Parts: sequence; structure tokens; C-alpha cells
Amino acid sequence: MIFKKEIMWGGRLLSIETGRVAHQATGAVVVRYADTTVLCTVVANRELAAESDFFPLTVNYIEKAYSAGKIPGGFVKREGRPSERETLISRLIDRPLRPLFHPNFKNETQVICTVLSFDGQNDSDIISIIGASAALTISGIPFMGPIAASKIGFRDGEFLLNPCEVSDLDLIIAGTKDGVLMVESGASELSEENMIKALKFGHKSFQPIIDMILDLAEECAKDPWEVAEHSDDYSEIAKEMAMHFGKKIENAYKEQCKHDRNGALADVFRSIELHFGENICSDKKILKEIFHDVCSNHVRTTLFATGKRIDGRSSLDIRKISIDVSVLPMVHGSALFTRGETQALAIATLGTAQDEQIVDALGGEYKERFLLHYNFPPFSVGETGRLGSPGRREIGHGRLAWRAINAVLPSRETFPYSIRVVSEVLSCNGSSSMASVCGASLALMDAGVPLKSPVAGIAMGLIVGEDDYIILSDIMGEEDHLGDMDFKVAGTQNGITALQMDIKVTSISFDIMEKAIRQAQKGRIHILNEMAKILTEARSELNENAPKMTTIVIPKDKIREVIGSGGKVIREIIERSKAKIDIDDDGNVTVAASNTASMECAMNMIKGIALDPIYGTIYNARVVKVMDFGAFVNFFGQKEGLVHISEMSDKRVEKVTDVVNDGDEIEVLFLGYDGKGRAKLTMKVNKKI
Repeated sequence: MIFKKEIMWGGRLLSIETGRVAHQATGAVVVRYADTTVLCTVVANRELAAESDFFPLTVNYIEKAYSAGKIPGGFVKREGRPSERETLISRLIDRPLRPLFHPNFKNETQVICTVLSFDGQNDSDIISIIGASAALTISGIPFMGPIAASKIGFRDGEFLLNPCEVSDLDLIIAGTKDGVLMVESGASELSEENMIKALKFGHKSFQPIIDMILDLAEECAKDPWEVAEHSDDYSEIAKEMAMHFGKKIENAYKEQCKHDRNGALADVFRSIELHFGENICSDKKILKEIFHDVCSNHVRTTLFATGKRIDGRSSLDIRKISIDVSVLPMVHGSALFTRGETQALAIATLGTAQDEQIVDALGGEYKERFLLHYNFPPFSVGETGRLGSPGRREIGHGRLAWRAINAVLPSRETFPYSIRVVSEVLSCNGSSSMASVCGASLALMDAGVPLKSPVAGIAMGLIVGEDDYIILSDIMGEEDHLGDMDFKVAGTQNGITALQMDIKVTSISFDIMEKAIRQAQKGRIHILNEMAKILTEARSELNENAPKMTTIVIPKDKIREVIGSGGKVIREIIERSKAKIDIDDDGNVTVAASNTASMECAMNMIKGIALDPIYGTIYNARVVKVMDFGAFVNFFGQKEGLVHISEMSDKRVEKVTDVVNDGDEIEVLFLGYDGKGRAKLTMKVNKKI
């Protein structure tokens, strides 16, 4: 039987249907918003493959080229490895779903969202979150949803629901009826007040979707799965562990260095194994789980009791910051940003339009001018590991930093360079993505990129007690691991440029969110002030290693002449000048070279083909042929003209070769054209005209 629900949402029809396709999936729905359609399925194994101490959930978002009426580009005409966009949206779906599964549910589960139709206007990310939530809600799997999501824009003081056009805000928010679970946002220096209003607007906007999913579930939800409760009560073991080893755990957490602290905790656990292995519990995995809970309880209760964190800071304190710029000799810009035990080396590289990233998206091919890549090698956390392609985490952190910086970049018209920043995380103990934001901002200013304002980022944490909560500024790795929230905010002195939030509890209230945003603002301003001690704005000149670049606009009807038949002319210009040249369909020409002489050589050749010399202007010229009556010279790119013997000197000239010879470099004054369209030139450059 087919079940279907429909509502008007944001001025467009949204429908959720189940029962027509994918019958063997545990849960399956087709979500359609206007003409964009996504199939969302969930499958969970009925039995545990093996005992697991984590929830094996996999979320895959897949775009099919046929959905936009396209055939995949490239040599292989079939979809292959996930694109960066597919990876980012997979993370976007995963993050709000994961906290809502029953804590004892450890069955392998896979969610797949496949884009079947894309109308070019309505994006598929939001409806994929909605579809995954609906599929889980009707599947019978122990999922404590449903959730919903919306995309919010901001223009001319008004908030927009699921906008199709670009605005000053790109906010994706997901949550339950009672609170927020996930936020992902980029903004053009949006104020804290407007960001808070946007979050509230977004949460309110998706409430009808939650009601819609619940209505669907009432009609067709499968019987709920039974979840095995833990038969063994480990509370007595936890009490004994805390009683016998509580002091040792407390002393271990007094170690200020992460490496020393982890080593001390490992020593404590070895003692615990010896103590319990002979008596009550010899299962190492269970002991580790109990040990984790005891450590978490110690950190949380100590914080509420004393107001002090693991490293002795208060909830508001920012770790010590040190900054160095221009740390690498041959790169275009570099910065080493260190905050506590987190350290990021950011390197900025400038290029031409030829270096831009070509993206083959469902909506059509486009070029990405700004790239920010984040690398997290295993040595940054003192571990060994396999090196390979960037994982989901690296791609996600890189995109968050990209959003933070992209809002303050100069326009292409004022700064025609393509830009790449690479953040190499050299050491990590919390918030390496925000260290990457700070480092990227400094590296770009060091390279001479005129940012609108410097950008800094800070990660906030949350510890929820029985009757109270504490918001933590600049969290460490342990606080992220043991805490209830990871809330990252980046921006300038004027406002927020990027925001990302993930919740590990079922949801949080807007009171907590508002307080976290206000507290993050104070922390961000503190970090910006520390950065200002090193650089307050971009250097006045580009780094000497950066390519020299200039632009010119030529008439559209001259583009073909500059390129030449089969590209012959432009290849000759590139070969002679050693410069890179880009020409677009509007006649915008960008010339880049390693030195000024090379750039000017190319520009002069292009001007000579596409532009006309200016009357009364003095030009450098080269004698190409000497005649009895004068000399033909090349004076404006490829343009030639005649300097008559009478125009070679104020005095009488008997022979042309008495003044010039083939190959001589001379200065000539352009006097217009004669009746036959030939350029008139004189060597009397001081001649009154």
C-alpha cells in the first residue's frame, strides 16, 4: 500500500511517499520538493555481527547525473568516488541523526539518500535530511525522532525560508520539536543578534515537517524493534573503581600536558585491570567503558564543584596564544598559529584563473576561485596511522574554515588572483579547525591579500548537569570527547562568518545557544586582539614570490585576433613573454608572470593587437626596416609605422643610417594616421602637437 503526505512549505509543495519503491529496505521514502526528488532508504541488520563499543552507522548521500539531465563528464561515463559536495552532505545528514538512536542499539545501520531528480532551483540537502528522518521513523528501528531541517537566508532585513538565490546568510538547521541538534552556517559578517533570530526562525519553520512525519508514521510505521537492555549492573563496579582509584584519576588529570595526562590515565587503567581481573570483571572492553564513565564523571563533577577545568582554566579562559608569520621562505604567505597544545601551519598560494578548481555539479559546471584544504596527519595527536586521501572529517573541517574566510575575500575585480590555503595541523588538542581559520587569515594577510577584515574562530563546549549547565570557551580534546556539545563560531570584529554546532544529547534550548554565541563573541574578540599584535591588515605589497598580475579589457571583436587561428597568436605571445594569459568571453584579459618585465611584454603585445595607439603618446619602438626615405618601426605591439627622414631630427638628415639602423630601440611620438590609414610617427618627441 502507498502512503503519502503533502504540505505547502516555503511556497512550494513538499511530499513524502512510502510503499511504492524499495520494498526490501527496512524503511524507504521518496521526498519531493517542487521538482527535486530524493529516495531515502535505511537498512539495519537484525543481529549484531560482533560485540561493538560504538554504533556502526553509515550515511551516504549520492548524486546521479541523470537527475539533472546530464551525462557524467570525464573519460568514465559513470558516477565514481564521492565528490566533496556529496561527502559534506553525507556529514550533514549524519550529524543530527546519530544522537537520537537508542544508546544500546549497536546493530549495523546504513542510510542512503539518492538524488533522482534535480530541478536546478531547490537543493537536495535539506530534503535528504527530512527523508532520512522519515525513513527511520517508519522503519521500527529504535530512533528517538523524528527530526526536520530547513535552510535560512537573510536579505534586506528579512529571513528567507529555503531561498533559491544567494543571500547574506546560508544557514542549515536541524532539530526536534523541542530543540536544535545541528547547525551549519556561512554568513557575511552577520551580527550575533541576527544569527540568534535566524536560528529561532529556522527551528520554527520546520515544525510542520515534524508533524507531517508523525502523521505518516501513525499510518504506516512498522513494529518497533526490541532493544536488549544491559542485563548486568555495573554500578557497583563503578563505585568500587571510583573508591579505590578516584585519587589516582584525580592526580592523572592534574597533568597539564596531554601526552603526560594520557600516559598517567593509561597507568591507572593497568592498575584497574590487575585489581578487577582477578575478582569481579575480567572483560577489558567493559572495564574500559566503566573507566571512561568514571573519568567523565570526575571531570564533570569537578567542574561544577570548583569551576575549574582539567588544565585549571575557568569556563571563560582562552589558552595561551602564540603567532609567527612569514615562517617559510619561498611560499607566498605563511602563519604558524598556536593555541595551547593545538598548532596549525597555514600556507597561502596565489595563482591565475588557470589554477581555479573546475567543479562539475548537478546545477552545471562552475569554477571555484578560493580553495582551503585541511590536513590532519596522525602525528598531530601522537599516533601512527595510514596516510591517504582526505577523509570526511578533513573535508568537513576544511569546508568550515573555507566558509569563515570566503566572506571577507576581495572581489575578483579588485583582486584577480585565484587563492589556495592549506592548513597543516601539526599538533592537536581541541579545535584545530578554528586554529586553521586564524592561521588562514594571517597567512593571507602575510601574502598581501586585502581581506575586508581579519577572521578568528573559537570552539565552545557544554557540560550539562542535573539542574545546571556550564558553557566552556576554547575547549580541549578531552572536553570535546567528554562534553555534550561542540559549537564552533568564526567571524570578524563586526560579526559571524561561519557557525557549526553538533549536539551529543537529544537537543539543547535556545537559552543555552544564545549564551554560547554571546560567550563565543567575547572569546573571538580576544583572539582577534592577539592576532592584531602581529598583523592588523594585509601587507601593502604582494609577496615577492607571488606571480605579478594585471588585467585589461579589450573589445569583444578583438578577442579572435588576440587568440589567432588555432591559438597561434596567443601561443606566440606566451612563448615570447613567458607569461600566463586568460581571456574570457567578455574581453577581460588577465596576464600573470613571475616578473614585471615578462608581464609588461605580454601586455604590450596584447595592446598592440587589440587596442589603438593614443594620439600624442610617446612609445618605445624598434626599427625593423631602414629605407632611403625613412625607417619602418614596430611601436605598439604588432603595429608598425613609418618615421620619415624629415621626422628623425630637428636638423637636416642626409642618410637614414646616420640616425638609426635595423634593430635600434628608439622613442617615437604617435601623430595619428595618414590618408591611407598608415601610422604617422616622429622622433621629435618634444614636438608640439
